[in-house]
Amino acid sequence: MSETEIKGLVERMQAGDRVALARLMTLVENRAPGLPALMSRVYPGSGRAHVIGITGPPGAGKSTLTDRITGHLRTAGTRVGIVAVDPSSPFSGGAVLGDRIRMQTHFLDPGVFIRSLASRGSHGGVARATRDVTRLLDAFGMEHVIVETVGVGQTELDVMRLADTTVVVLVPEAGDAVQVMKAGLLEIADVFVVNKADRDGAERMKSELIQMLHLRPASAWNIPVILTQAATDVGTGELVAALEQHRAALTGDAERERRIRLRRESELLDILEEELRRRLEHRLGNGVDGLAPVLDAVRGGTLDPYSAALRILEDASTLEELLGRA
Repeated sequence: MSETEIKGLVERMQAGDRVALARLMTLVENRAPGLPALMSRVYPGSGRAHVIGITGPPGAGKSTLTDRITGHLRTAGTRVGIVAVDPSSPFSGGAVLGDRIRMQTHFLDPGVFIRSLASRGSHGGVARATRDVTRLLDAFGMEHVIVETVGVGQTELDVMRLADTTVVVLVPEAGDAVQVMKAGLLEIADVFVVNKADRDGAERMKSELIQMLHLRPASAWNIPVILTQAATDVGTGELVAALEQHRAALTGDAERERRIRLRRESELLDILEEELRRRLEHRLGNGVDGLAPVLDAVRGGTLDPYSAALRILEDASTLEELLGRA
């Protein structure tokens, strides 16, 4: 796609064209060439949305909870974007669950935009494209963007890198709350939710979480533990109120600017890593003279990959080829 076409799509998206937004999301998910240039056009119009991460183990009811939160936010008149990171299909590579399966009550709501993304093997519970799709929804004018992770247990901590508020959803039968600490979820939560609270053990888990939170260093924000029954919309109003309270607390948080700076730095490194990898793969695939002999030596086993990597990085001419326009 040409630069003129991309510019036109971005302008249409910024004017409220949902079809243009969907096409831009497809380019982002497919990691199309020229993606940094595309996102640089979008970036100035972003930064206003409240990004809410919904994470936790599979079966905790994250999708139902997301649906209920969206309902409350829409009742308040705010526009909501939803990014649902699903497992990848082993056949197509696409999301196993789709937009029409989840959040059916909101699918035709013009104030809601839902996008399912395939995890495509990414770690951290968040697909590589999630950050950029979230930014597109932000630039589109969504006041809240909810990111629901795939639910892979101990490795879904990356959501905290893009969310302003991270909600960790657990269920009573999750067992000993020590497992929460082992999973690292205690460190990333801004709000804890014990869903399916009509089941035995809900109050006990809430008490254990509160006790563990007392072990954390003191901070300006006291992490709430909320009991919900998302299927019947019990407790979700309290959860939405806690989300708004945390958003308000962020505006006066002395640590907020430091976290924003670290997030921007991390994003830069992620973009550099992805772009360098793409260019390297492109040039290796095209048999560029400076790289082909090194690759052949690695393939043949006469050169180990560590020495090969150092040779590429230390060879000025080879590195210049790599950093050149791919």
